[in-house]
Amino acid sequence: MIEEHALFCNGKHHKMERFLEVCLLLLLYDEVGYGYGLIEKLVFFGFSEDELNVSTLYRTLRKMEKEDLVTSNWEEGGPGPRRRIYETTENGKNGLNQWIQILKVRKSRIEKLISRYDDLNIV
Repeated sequence: MIEEHALFCNGKHHKMERFLEVCLLLLLYDEVGYGYGLIEKLVFFGFSEDELNVSTLYRTLRKMEKEDLVTSNWEEGGPGPRRRIYETTENGKNGLNQWIQILKVRKSRIEKLISRYDDLNIV
């Protein structure tokens, strides 16, 4: 069987960008986050730390901020250097809800396709 990472991440960065945005909206839905912390959490959704570099993440977050999906502020105080903290806006929460509905419909269609394929016993 083909390795899962190879199925989704082989030269398909433009298609994974939207999925990355949805994942970020979910991660930031009820908990603020910062760059490196978000990269670590994105591994759960199938992104490898190798493919998802910091510049890709911050470029995506800046784009999302321009679209009013997230907002950011500099964290004050604490040990170490200042870091930019991100959180989801109301528009981002609404967008997440819409994307989840879209993904549920797509999931249903994909399951039907796979079921039909399996019924045909294609090897």
